[in-house]
Amino acid sequence: METFEKVQQRLADSDSRFLDCNGFRVHYKMYGNGKGPFIVLLHGSFLSIRSWRHVMEPLAEAATVVAFDRPAFGLTSRPVPSKLNEARYSPEAQSDLVVALMDRLGIDRAVLVGNSTGGTLALLTALRHPGRVQGIVLAGAMIFSGYATSEVPAFMKPFMKLMSPMFSRLMKRMITSLYDRNIRGFWHVKERLDDRTLAAFRQDLMVGDWSRGFWELFLETHHLHLDHRLKTLSTQSLVVTGEHDLTVKVEESLRLARELPGAELQVIADCAHLPQEEKPVEFVRCVQAFVRRIS
Repeated sequence: METFEKVQQRLADSDSRFLDCNGFRVHYKMYGNGKGPFIVLLHGSFLSIRSWRHVMEPLAEAATVVAFDRPAFGLTSRPVPSKLNEARYSPEAQSDLVVALMDRLGIDRAVLVGNSTGGTLALLTALRHPGRVQGIVLAGAMIFSGYATSEVPAFMKPFMKLMSPMFSRLMKRMITSLYDRNIRGFWHVKERLDDRTLAAFRQDLMVGDWSRGFWELFLETHHLHLDHRLKTLSTQSLVVTGEHDLTVKVEESLRLARELPGAELQVIADCAHLPQEEKPVEFVRCVQAFVRRIS
C-alpha cells in the first residue's frame, strides 16, 4: 500500500511545502516576501488549502501569506493519536498547531483569516494566544452553531473510541455519498463550482485512510462556549458574510459583529458561504483594507 508520504509527494503542487509540527506533517503554501504583515488562512471543513487559490497571491501583494491544510484535510498527514505521537485533533490542539506553525516559520504575530470552521479556530486561537494574533477575519464563521457547539457525549466516547474502525467506515460511506451535494451547497450560484474543481476538492479530502482522520476530528468535537467568551476578546476583528450564506446563516454573522467588541462588518453580495471562492476580488479588497487599518 502506498504510504501517506508517497501520496503527499505524488499529489503536491509545485508550490507545496511540508514541515513536521505537533505530530503532523503539515502541507502548506507561502506567498510574499517573507516580511510583515503576515496573514494565515484557515479553511473550512471538507475543504482544503485549495479554497484559497484565488486569493493567496493577490493578498501577498502587500503581505506574507501562509495557507495550510488543517489536520484531517488535504495533504496534511492523518496519524491516529497515541502515546507514541503528539498528534491531537481537538479544537484547542488545532489552535496550538496554528501558533506552532507560526513559530516554525518565524512569524511572531499574524492576522488569522478563517472561513467556516476555520473561523471557529481563528477566534479560538485569538482567545487562547492573544499575543500572537494581530487581528482576525471571520468569514461565515461557525461560532453559535455547528462545529463550535457540537459535542460528543463524554459517556459515549470510550465506546466510540473502542469501535473507531467500524464507525470510521460508516462515516466514510456517509460522507462519500453526500459530499458533492453538500459542497455545492456552499455556493450561491452553483455553476461557479465546475465539476473539475469539485473533483479536486473531493480528492483533497479522500487521501489515504482519510475517514479515520476525520473520525478522530469528530471524536474531539465539543462545545466551545464561544458566545460567553466573545466580550473578553481585545483583538481587532472583521466579520465577513456572503449575503446568501445558508450554511452559517447571515443572522449569525450579524450577531457576531454586534457581540464582538469593536468588530467591523462586511456583507459581500451575490455569494454564499465561501466569499473567497465566489467573489475573490471583493474578498481580497475587504481583507486588505482591514489589514492596512490595523498594521
